[in-house]
Amino acid sequence: MIATGTPKKPLDALKLGLVDATVAADDLQDAAIDLVKKCISGELDWKAKREEKLVPVKLNQLEQAMAFNSAKGMIFAKANPKQYPAPALAIAAMEKHVNLPRDKAIEVEAAGFAKAAKTPQAESLVGLFLSDQLVKKLAKQHSKKAHEINEAAVLGAGIMGGGIAYQAASKGLPIIMKDIKSEQLDLGMGEASKLLGKMVDRGKMTPTKMGETLSRIRPTLNYGDFAETDIVIEAVVENPNVKRAVLKEVEGLVKDDCILASNTSTISITFLAEALERPENFVGMHFFNPVHRMPLVEVIRGEKSSEEAIATTVALASKMGKVPVVVNDCPGFLVNRVLFPYFGAFDLLLKQGADFAHVDKVMEKFGWPMGPAYLIDVVGLDTGVHGAEVMAEGFPDRMKPDYKGAIELLYENKRLGQKNGVGFYKYEMDKRGKPKKVADEATYELLKTTTDSDKQTFEDQAIIDRTMLAFCNETVRC
Repeated sequence: MIATGTPKKPLDALKLGLVDATVAADDLQDAAIDLVKKCISGELDWKAKREEKLVPVKLNQLEQAMAFNSAKGMIFAKANPKQYPAPALAIAAMEKHVNLPRDKAIEVEAAGFAKAAKTPQAESLVGLFLSDQLVKKLAKQHSKKAHEINEAAVLGAGIMGGGIAYQAASKGLPIIMKDIKSEQLDLGMGEASKLLGKMVDRGKMTPTKMGETLSRIRPTLNYGDFAETDIVIEAVVENPNVKRAVLKEVEGLVKDDCILASNTSTISITFLAEALERPENFVGMHFFNPVHRMPLVEVIRGEKSSEEAIATTVALASKMGKVPVVVNDCPGFLVNRVLFPYFGAFDLLLKQGADFAHVDKVMEKFGWPMGPAYLIDVVGLDTGVHGAEVMAEGFPDRMKPDYKGAIELLYENKRLGQKNGVGFYKYEMDKRGKPKKVADEATYELLKTTTDSDKQTFEDQAIIDRTMLAFCNETVRC
């Protein structure tokens, strides 16, 4: 617990012996007075409780060795001490002071803390925290010119539309979910129900509350209820012609000051706005999949987007519990623009002989939740190829390769990733019904056709440097 910094809920802390008792918030004062009375009367031996905290831990040398060795094995498997020094320093401090009285132990702890606080990792984490606070502060400043939002709508159901509808409804905002197919509406409502059901299963929500939340989502096959909607999020298929047609259609059915926002990940907002009568009311609002877990939302400013439209969209993202960042309209916006050079560096490593499974392991150990091959499988290789084409057109000097990469090759061989069960990896369902990746020899056979004849081997640090420097350089450009 100390090494991971994972918080515990009161009842879990009670089961672990971290606290002596828990009490309902309303009863806190009465319970505290009762506890003091028990101490005064001698019913509770508070001195013995305190003594436990002042003396060394009651474990013999063998028990200590077993505890620390098993802890190190488990923790260092998750957190490389070179990258995450704090857990290692915490364990070292405990190992050193476990046989000391409390006051001496605190001195050891203070020395360990000072050492951790002066590491570059601590400086980076503090910087990350302050940057996160700054982004939220900027969002508040943007929101000052926002229109009031009482009702939203999402065009396009399915997984993304259902995720957006769930997110709005779970934060108390009524939302209309429109699609042209009833089965898509069923899919969208099913996605929202599934996410809410998981919260009920985990005890984070009552079935009654789940019903109330679902009732805030109104599925519909027509535009009948759109007259009073304050903001409409378009989340239809990633096709510029389809998006322009849908946006033009809905613009004629909503009130004049209704904001239209596109959830596009690759198409220019300025280009989509050309189809509209009121381009000043149009912005990009790019959510990431899965919507309920990804905190970031890109709010994209087109050439004619008004400050009010930007402000209202930022306010909506904040109201939905997301962290909005306002960015200009350019290929890839922010996230995909910095991500695709990373994929490009990965593709070049494979061309020169690197093993994609090994690259994944290295990058996951470095700190990514999933390596590049696994990530593109989850995103979808079709999406990856489309995104790469957009980036190559926008930034040909550095994002247009002069060779066919592994991602494009696998896509041409109808390997789309988790979408159809084969990408870099094969996918099989585990016991919980979730896709589990397994190695696939067919991938290696295919990749032989794009690998250089004089293929190289790469040290782990070289893999990290080549992928992360491409990523960081583009971030600096942004």
